Amino acid sequence: MDMIKKAIEENISVKQKFLNDTNQLMLVKSAAEYCIEALEQDGKILLCGNGGSASDAQHIAAELSGRFQYDRKPLYAEALHVNTSYLTAVANDYSYDVVYSRMVEAAGRSGDVLIAISTSGNSANIVNAVKQAKKQHMITIGLTGAGGGELAELCELCIRVPSENTARIQETHILIGHVICEKIEKTMFPL
Repeated sequence: MDMIKKAIEENISVKQKFLNDTNQLMLVKSAAEYCIEALEQDGKILLCGNGGSASDAQHIAAELSGRFQYDRKPLYAEALHVNTSYLTAVANDYSYDVVYSRMVEAAGRSGDVLIAISTSGNSANIVNAVKQAKKQHMITIGLTGAGGGELAELCELCIRVPSENTARIQETHILIGHVICEKIEKTMFPL
């Protein structure tokens, strides 16, 4: 029981620190505004991550392309790892380090948004995707842990969760993703 209570307390503590950081909250607001601007211009939101961060990318994309809190027009959002034939072919024929950058090169357009999710901020394939997105004049948003890694320097904005614990970071990333989805939905499709 102590381990369970400790995990929940850590989750609450990280989120409380995040809530108390006005700068990070402003970055979340800005991220949502970049996404809204792109979507209103018929652009798209591309997302990438590895492991649990890939799940978060897919989750956020589904909330936008399907629905979040209520029925409305679908929005173009896609997690770049969902085509396993593409992913495994590129990883095999080239390198896992370029699986996302090649898809960004193919699908990304100027003004689109790339949301790059990496708890360390240093995953090579995520960093390469951001570098490619920048070449194509896309808006790049990083979701990382406390340090930010390379993404902190590369992205237009980098939202940093105040933790070094992967699980706690990912738990907060999905909250941030949900907040962005809610802001997009309520702004673009007010009830």
